[in-house]
Amino acid sequence: MTHVQEAITIGTAERRTPKPWMTFSQILNMNVGFFGIQFSFGLQQSNMSPIYKYLGANDASLPYLWLAGPITGLLVQPLIGALSDRTVSRFGRRTPYFLIGALICSVCLLAMPMSPALWVAASLLWILDAANNITMEPYRAFVGDRLDRSQHAAGYLMQSAFTGLSQTLAYLAPSILVGLGMPAGAANSHGIPHVVTIAFVIGAICSITSVAWSAWSTPELPLCEHELQRMRRAPRSLGATLVEIAGAVRDMPVTVRQLALMMLFQWYAMFCYWEYITLSIARSLYGTTDSASPAFAQSVLISGQIGGFYNFVAMLAAFAMMPLARRLGAKPIHAVCLLCGGLGMLQLPVMHSRAMLLLPMVGVGMAWGSMMGNPYAMLASSIPPERTGVYMGLFNVFIVLPMLLQILTVPLVYKSILDGNPENVIRLAGGMLIVAAALMLNVTVAKARRM
Repeated sequence: MTHVQEAITIGTAERRTPKPWMTFSQILNMNVGFFGIQFSFGLQQSNMSPIYKYLGANDASLPYLWLAGPITGLLVQPLIGALSDRTVSRFGRRTPYFLIGALICSVCLLAMPMSPALWVAASLLWILDAANNITMEPYRAFVGDRLDRSQHAAGYLMQSAFTGLSQTLAYLAPSILVGLGMPAGAANSHGIPHVVTIAFVIGAICSITSVAWSAWSTPELPLCEHELQRMRRAPRSLGATLVEIAGAVRDMPVTVRQLALMMLFQWYAMFCYWEYITLSIARSLYGTTDSASPAFAQSVLISGQIGGFYNFVAMLAAFAMMPLARRLGAKPIHAVCLLCGGLGMLQLPVMHSRAMLLLPMVGVGMAWGSMMGNPYAMLASSIPPERTGVYMGLFNVFIVLPMLLQILTVPLVYKSILDGNPENVIRLAGGMLIVAAALMLNVTVAKARRM
């Protein structure tokens, strides 16, 4: 019997064998690590464009400086996912990856706000994103490994809830520190505010401690001896791993291909939002994008506040979606949430007061809460369990490819089509989310059943 035939046989057996049923508190403990991972992403989303501006970047070049995420994700995610499928160690096959990744992430978060020049900040973002990718894909595969198929929606929506909670705090951290008495305008010699520096220190602590908690509280399920022997016999060279990735692409289920098209528009939209929301607010509220002006500093705080708000909405929405996903399925819920997010983004540029900005952010929060859970639940229910890691990695390639496309295209059209106006980038994002909602209706999803 070949390795491929063995994998198919074992995978079929795994699908027929129910996994231990996990309680709500067990699912919560298993996903605590996502708090630290997403705190890091929240700090990036809310602070990297301002940090780049403080270090001298111009508006049109901002997308190029965000290349780190898509490029590292494109290279690292499927490779790490495939390797974790083949890893045999005393700590499990997923745990070593997300512990090492979290440690590297913490070091980079400590160094980021100390960057003396633009190239240093951009280089650190490359390493930080690589570390986050090393952590995230095995972590998502770990959740799929531990849960019965009927609990996939609950497991991944719990990750979404932790994403909302952690990013709420990450976005609001500078504002909270200002509220505690720190001056908003106090900065280091490179212009980066002290409140941002402290926020990154908090993120570094959260990254490693939360992931370590999940690894300690929720050990991986032991593999059967037959599966261990198969994994030990399987080739582990780089070439064999690349062949495995190519085979997964060739055998990709229809559901995954359909989700990939939807995600092209979904993630193009979100990258537009993260790169340009601070500049859009500065223009719509204060009529400027000059990073040296006091109004821009206020816009940074406001973008963090509304970012915290939409992540808080995402956390609440994720909990609300858990019972709905069991009854209605993830597909219709995700389509409705994307539509709400698109309509919300279209309204953002026409809101000219801080309070009114919160109204469209409800829709954005619903979309974000769904994005971080429902697509992964649909994915986990449509792939063979023996290839969970590689497909989780490939699935996230469908996140980084649209981000890469956005980075390469927005600078080309920023002045000629979007009139050099960051508000128009946010409008473009809204339209993209509405298209994603329409495409979601064509996705074929198998109904999950408790075994």
